[in-house]
Amino acid sequence: MTFSVVAHCPLTGQFAVAVASSSPSVASRCAHARPGIGAVTTQNITDPRLGPAALDLMDMGLTATEACVELQQNATHLQYRQFTLIDKAGVGACFTGSQALGVHGQKVGRNIVSAGNLLANPGVPAAIVAAFEAAPETEELGARVIAAMQAGLSGGGEAGPIKSAGLILVHDQDWPLADLRVDWDDAPLQRLAELWAVWRPQMHDYVIRALHPFAAPAYGVPGNE
Repeated sequence: MTFSVVAHCPLTGQFAVAVASSSPSVASRCAHARPGIGAVTTQNITDPRLGPAALDLMDMGLTATEACVELQQNATHLQYRQFTLIDKAGVGACFTGSQALGVHGQKVGRNIVSAGNLLANPGVPAAIVAAFEAAPETEELGARVIAAMQAGLSGGGEAGPIKSAGLILVHDQDWPLADLRVDWDDAPLQRLAELWAVWRPQMHDYVIRALHPFAAPAYGVPGNE
């Protein structure tokens, strides 16, 4: 009941995770990213512990491929799990257990991995990867993954309507550059794109406010124009 993407931008070093589902609050369970290390999704019948575990493995120096193998050796109830990983070299890996729900699929591309379950058709992850790879690498990573997810939805998406979506984007700092979530809506990817359009022009300003408040731009709210 989920389709997703993990992606890396070699120009900026950013990682992104985007995910959508028919279930509520999907990003809180399924999306994981760590600056300078990688990005992970854990989905299908989700074990959220696998996200931090995969990031810890890559933080220890394992590639995404190696970490994926290690997860398979140590995860409980592996047949119910689906997960994707991408590392700082832009190398991706994925796994889908034998008890994955409904129609499922996965696709590894250049600096991107997509996977899904309970899909309308098994080609949805390939449509997501194709859209991502067709976009200019100079485009903001968050915009690229949202557009890729929208292409996946246009290509069929889930077998039923999606109700939640989320985006995590990490860069140089210990906190996310973006952490946007739509937890229950009839058009969550559209709402997510609208949230991104609001956040994108000011997200770097909030980093400045944290690190160099004396140089921070005004907030643009009444009393602080």
